[in-house]
Amino acid sequence: MKSISKNKQLNTADVIVVAFGAMIGWGWVISSGGWIQQCGIVGTMIAFLIGGIMIYFVGLVYAELTTSLPENGGAKVFSHRAFGTIGSFICTWSIILSYIGVVCFEACSFPTIIQYIFPGFLKGYLYTVEGFDVYATWLFVAIVSCILITYINIKGVKTAAFIQKILTIIIAAVGITLIMGSLIRGNVSNLKGQLFVGDGNKEIISNILSISMVAPFFLFGFDVIPQAAEEINIPLKKLGKLIVLSITLAVAFYGLIVFAIGYGMNSKEILSSVNSTGLVAADAMAKLFHSELMAKILIFGGICGIITSWNSFLIGGSRALESMASSYMIPHVFFKKHKKYQTPYIALIFIGILSIVSLFFGRQMLVWISNCASFACCLTYCIVSLSFLRIRKNEPELARPYKVKHYRFVGWIAVLFSGFLSVMYLIPGTVCSMTKQEIEITFCWVFIGLLFGIFYKTKYKNKFGNHIELDKQNSK
Repeated sequence: MKSISKNKQLNTADVIVVAFGAMIGWGWVISSGGWIQQCGIVGTMIAFLIGGIMIYFVGLVYAELTTSLPENGGAKVFSHRAFGTIGSFICTWSIILSYIGVVCFEACSFPTIIQYIFPGFLKGYLYTVEGFDVYATWLFVAIVSCILITYINIKGVKTAAFIQKILTIIIAAVGITLIMGSLIRGNVSNLKGQLFVGDGNKEIISNILSISMVAPFFLFGFDVIPQAAEEINIPLKKLGKLIVLSITLAVAFYGLIVFAIGYGMNSKEILSSVNSTGLVAADAMAKLFHSELMAKILIFGGICGIITSWNSFLIGGSRALESMASSYMIPHVFFKKHKKYQTPYIALIFIGILSIVSLFFGRQMLVWISNCASFACCLTYCIVSLSFLRIRKNEPELARPYKVKHYRFVGWIAVLFSGFLSVMYLIPGTVCSMTKQEIEITFCWVFIGLLFGIFYKTKYKNKFGNHIELDKQNSK
């Protein structure tokens, strides 16, 4: 199968905002207060540093592999090079679940957050699913948003990246405003009793580790960049550095936001905020600037975070489907390009339709899907990290524009970290163990993948998994 030429449309800024935007969603607005209550301000910052270090090792793996094998598909390309067709199928089918799960969840989150800005937004009660009330206005906004985001991506990755850039600038501006407001108007006395949480070092460490286990889930998303590697117009060595930089920026952003909240609000104010709106970051903004309007501006920044994450994972998911279809692993129609924009529009429309359908099942279903997505992401990271080690061993002469030092140490840390998290999802009673419903959803996804694998292997025989092997003498 011959390589399809693509327009290289993404520049340095595009790569950073797509990766960073994927990692900065709504969590920093809605979850920060809970983090502080659970392990304190400094404790949370340390927890995110630990989680960031774990993701950093995976990021190094992706940085080298992406620059060594710069082809759309990312995880599929890496795992195929290392483990062949079966390993590639498992790895890519897993990451597709991860991407689709996030897209569906963000589609649900967007209209849910609108009601914080417009309290009277919900009109036309329809039905209740698992305790979540579905309203006509909620569905309408969600569906229109799905159609709009999908359309933007059909118009091309450059258009999507341009929107991403604007929204990421807004997020950064809002975050910096909160941080500066806290530094100017906050008080060191607010930190009293909030630095760490726990009676004794053992409990403090335990609380920090519990958040550090969750922190990586807020840092997923940098891996969408390898999915569109052929559409990036920057030197390969620089691309590797940008992947690592995006992770560093995301960790710094979360840490600074947590500090700003703790420096601007005392423990009683944070407790009151958690028990009322739950939007501690927004309430901190309102207090620091003595303005409810500023709180809504911060929430708007959170909405931008939802859209950037949504947009990034839609890019990643569509390219992963396109890559599998190009290898005759799933229906070849997903490889079909738009005549004008040359984007995988069938794959994009398919994910868009799934996100619309998922809305009718309410928020709880989407929570289940997003947790399944997190498990799938950890599993993918583990397979990719193993691929990294195997390719290094089997192909020492492969051109590596971004070459990781001490690759065995880096690779095995990435394998152990991602493998450990994958197992934790399957063990009952852990901080991230899957519920019965989530296990059932995961099993269904595995079963569908198995059916695809058997059917298309039987139908296409030797074409199944037929992959474009990149020249081993890739230029730097």
